Amino acid sequence: MDKTTFLNESISIITVLTISIIFTIAGIVYSKKYQGIKNYLVANRNIKFFSLTTSLTASALGAWILFGPASAATWGGIGAVIGYSLGTAFPMIALIFLGKKIRKLNPGGSTLIEFLRKRFGESLFKLILLMTIFYMFIFLCAEITAIAMLVNYISNTDLWITALIVLASTLAYTLYGGLKASIFTDTIQSVIILILFLISSYYLLSFTGEKFSFNFIHQQKPELLSGNYIPNYTAGLTFFIAVAATNLFHQGNWQRVYASKNYDTLKKSLIFSFIIIIPIVFFMGFCGLIEASDNSKVIPDLAFFSLLLKDQTELISLIIIILALSLTISTLDTLINAISSLIYVNGKNILGFNKKTNYLKFSKQFIIMISFLAFLIASKGFSVLYLFLIADLFCCAAVMTVFYGFYNKQLKEKNAYLSITLGLIIGFLLFPSPDFSKSILVGIMLPVDFFPSFVSQSLLFLSFIGATFIPMTTWKLR
Repeated sequence: MDKTTFLNESISIITVLTISIIFTIAGIVYSKKYQGIKNYLVANRNIKFFSLTTSLTASALGAWILFGPASAATWGGIGAVIGYSLGTAFPMIALIFLGKKIRKLNPGGSTLIEFLRKRFGESLFKLILLMTIFYMFIFLCAEITAIAMLVNYISNTDLWITALIVLASTLAYTLYGGLKASIFTDTIQSVIILILFLISSYYLLSFTGEKFSFNFIHQQKPELLSGNYIPNYTAGLTFFIAVAATNLFHQGNWQRVYASKNYDTLKKSLIFSFIIIIPIVFFMGFCGLIEASDNSKVIPDLAFFSLLLKDQTELISLIIIILALSLTISTLDTLINAISSLIYVNGKNILGFNKKTNYLKFSKQFIIMISFLAFLIASKGFSVLYLFLIADLFCCAAVMTVFYGFYNKQLKEKNAYLSITLGLIIGFLLFPSPDFSKSILVGIMLPVDFFPSFVSQSLLFLSFIGATFIPMTTWKLR
């Protein structure tokens, strides 16, 4: 027996195809007059306030916001919602200070990695470059998985169909127009995202009535709001650290730091993006709290959709698909251009091809190759939140060391390399399995009973705390 569908499969596929083609045409037509490597990498360094703000916001808010915050809220409570919201928005504030410094120290740059190569040296540069590319690859997989799973949930469309359409269309205009095309389409996508988000919010508030309140959560599932519920603290801190660290390494953000017309424009755009991001992510997480309180059998990854689509309305299903497509494509074009720019700018320092190599062409070939891998992974339908957590761990292991090194020139390269490696080892030893019941250290190397119950129940928290803060112990070693 087929599962319940909310929208006809043919209508769903036509919608995905139409929206994807519209963005592709818009990106290609607009960027025809903005060709050249400076436009491809940093949009000729002349992006103004409105375009920069919408691009920073759209790039930060991928399709993951429809899955991650609500999913985390179903077990992490209000703490997870607050942590997710602040973690997503915090890099915007951090980049006000970090962006000012890097624009001053490396004014002709386009990536964070260039600066790190000059600051630390070749060994750490290669490690951070590989980690950053791996993190963005996982991000790519998670975004494609998210949109494919959503369309499958609504219309039973095979995962691979959605993944192929969205990936192919986004690759087409991004590899042609670069950052200039990405920022232009982000502006359109941001307007669509805001309008459809407001419509969805109004719809939810209208039909849920009194259920959509803290009082309802307190009556039905009070632990999600309780000060005595430990996950409210551990999940909140975990998601804040994980999401904030990840976005500080996002090459797409650093490209926009360099693309800004001037520092004042950058600062204002980052502040406005911060203000826009927090309520949107908080609202999505709050939906997870409501659904978990109302439905004891809720599937965490689908908490927002099972709440929104209770009445099986075709119109709201269409709205959600268009919203999710806008969120996904705005993030995908950022990731595609970010990875391509990293390979172009830093490829010759790590690959060592002959002098005649066209690194721009190679970077495009590379992104097509890993996009194919992402397509294969997305077709398997893995947990979106779990994919993101794997990517987050890599960034957590490096974040304290790298940005401490921004300001302290006494930190040596070998100590930085050791600290990041140690953070990765500790993080992965404690990183939970997909069912969150065990890890390599707890449950595989040593039995679960060997550890206090808090350890086995808080593996994700301990994994991220260890990966983030234990590296600090090696900074002063000689």
